[in-house]
Amino acid sequence: MTDLAHEIKQLIIDSLDLEDITVDDIDTDAPLFGEGLGLDSIDALELGMGLHKKYDLKIDSNSDETKKHFESVATLVKLIENDI
Repeated sequence: MTDLAHEIKQLIIDSLDLEDITVDDIDTDAPLFGEGLGLDSIDALELGMGLHKKYDLKIDSNSDETKKHFESVATLVKLIENDI
């Protein structure tokens, strides 16, 4: 696991107050929403705010492109690497 993937997993846990989940519990390639981690739209907003705060990402919440970036930790890593 890359350092950035680890950071994003920890950010997910911290931003969403996921007390019973560790970084190792989150599969880098698993979906964040639905059957994967099971996040919902409120979680997406919280996570988006956390990503904006930590990485200064500009995120358009209504964009189909943004939804693609929020599919998994791996897609978030690509988004951040391309933005830096």
